[in-house]
Amino acid sequence: MTEADADLRAASETAVRQCLDLQPDESLVVVTDDKRERIGEALYEVAGEVTDDATIVRYPPGNQHGEEPPAPVAAAMQACDAFLAPTTKSLSHTRARGDACDAGARGATLPGITEEVFVTGLDADYDAIYDHSAAMLDAVGGADELRVTTEKGTDITFVRGDREWLADTGAIAEAGSFSNLPAGEIFLSPASATGTYVVDGTMMPHGLLDEGRELRFEVEDGYVTEISDDDIREQVEAAAEEVGDDAYNLAEIGIGTNVGVTDLVGSVLLDEKAAGTVHIAVGDDAGIGGDTDAPLHLDGIIREPAVYADGEEVDLPQP
Repeated sequence: MTEADADLRAASETAVRQCLDLQPDESLVVVTDDKRERIGEALYEVAGEVTDDATIVRYPPGNQHGEEPPAPVAAAMQACDAFLAPTTKSLSHTRARGDACDAGARGATLPGITEEVFVTGLDADYDAIYDHSAAMLDAVGGADELRVTTEKGTDITFVRGDREWLADTGAIAEAGSFSNLPAGEIFLSPASATGTYVVDGTMMPHGLLDEGRELRFEVEDGYVTEISDDDIREQVEAAAEEVGDDAYNLAEIGIGTNVGVTDLVGSVLLDEKAAGTVHIAVGDDAGIGGDTDAPLHLDGIIREPAVYADGEEVDLPQP
């Protein structure tokens, strides 16, 4: 076994045995695509050592994050006890994933995962991630308003309304539970938001932004009204041709709680979990407590934010 294979296996052990806590009498489906086959096969191999009822399904990569998988894939996700989905494009905010969890399946999506991110992100103390997430929920969960500011111009206020904060801790042992892997964030689909946010970390399609580069978004009454970046604006405009103003929905505010992520690497999946960062997303929020269905969910990571819950500054976990 090569060193790379050994690293993939170790990360797969964490995902299957620790995070998912797969049992011998359970069924598991690994959902992957042609570009993430090695990660999918590594997970399938470890799962097959735990249970005799492990399956792997593979399909061509989707065109964009949030696109529904083929119907047979969605059916397989609903029919299992547990699933793991290392895919090029995210299945997190799809009806297929939501329906699977509603049917009692538990699982994790690993959207845009690479072998480097898989190995790095799963080499973490998930007990510590759980504790930091719980502490952050205590700090912000009861607040009616959350304000985020930065020295680079972010100043935006989120209204919770009747929405609830959720935690992504990597603990996926209960039926119907869901997480991203790598994990480590708390997040809210706000009832509304108004202000400005400036992304200076990671955002697709650009990846890790060069030092000094900033992406500016204006938000009013829960909708993004201006986008400074041409590429991102074109993505949202294309989605708006399908779903109208829902494409501009201010979908999420998230706070990273993974203290093991010490540097941003250009992967949204990993970087949004970095302790001491905030991420804000536009588009779909139906899978995270909101009511907007849109064919995209674009997260932007913000470095060194100050966060205020009902006017009181919150101490963020730090790497």
